[in-house]
Amino acid sequence: MRLPNPLYRLYERRLATSLRPERVPCHIGVILDGNRRWARTQGESTATGHQRGADKITELLGWCEDIGVQVVTLWMLSTDNLVSRPVAELGPLLAIIEDAVTALAATGRWRVQAVGSPELLPASTLEVLDRAEKATADVTGLHVNVAVGYGGRQEIADAVRAFLRRHAEAGSSLDELAEAFDVEHIAEHLYTRGQPDPDLVIRTSGEQRLGGFLLWQSAHSEFYFCEAYWPDFRRVDFLRAVRSYGERERRLGR
Repeated sequence: MRLPNPLYRLYERRLATSLRPERVPCHIGVILDGNRRWARTQGESTATGHQRGADKITELLGWCEDIGVQVVTLWMLSTDNLVSRPVAELGPLLAIIEDAVTALAATGRWRVQAVGSPELLPASTLEVLDRAEKATADVTGLHVNVAVGYGGRQEIADAVRAFLRRHAEAGSSLDELAEAFDVEHIAEHLYTRGQPDPDLVIRTSGEQRLGGFLLWQSAHSEFYFCEAYWPDFRRVDFLRAVRSYGERERRLGR
């Protein structure tokens, strides 16, 4: 149930002021889920649902900036989506993603980085992602990873492949590779290499699974599952997620 607007604003302010700066996550991953189901509940087209979801992204990034988050990873399109969604839906969805990424770069506020498997994407999408990365390469604000054509298993496979290629080019034998191989070698070849792992992963729409999102990087992440569909995700939902994170005792294997 939604609170009347004055009460909602008061509650939202109280939530925001209750956050402890030292307990704010550095890196938040977000699974933007529920666009299609939102559209069905509203009697709208699937494309309208995806567009409303894309429109929500700028709000989310502003909320992250407000509390001091440094990195946000947005899962916008999975490898599974690319092979399972009908062409009639996939075409408009890719166009919406291209427009959304272009708009993010155009603000000049955020550094945009594409993470995913480029060989799975059409040339027009690759061009947009490349242009956004180049245009924002020197931006020092919030770092925004746009996961397009992304799958966690694919990322790990690509990381191992990159490691093997590098050492094969250096003339290492298979036995030498097997002897030297370590988990850090995968981390060094991930799409997000050099970035902190996500402290908090948020998934909207009530689904309680990762679905392949940041499988390697989320080994020690905290998870927050929100019932709201992504287009309905509010600042108060975001603040609740961050508050929940801040209240948890993070053992990190200790």
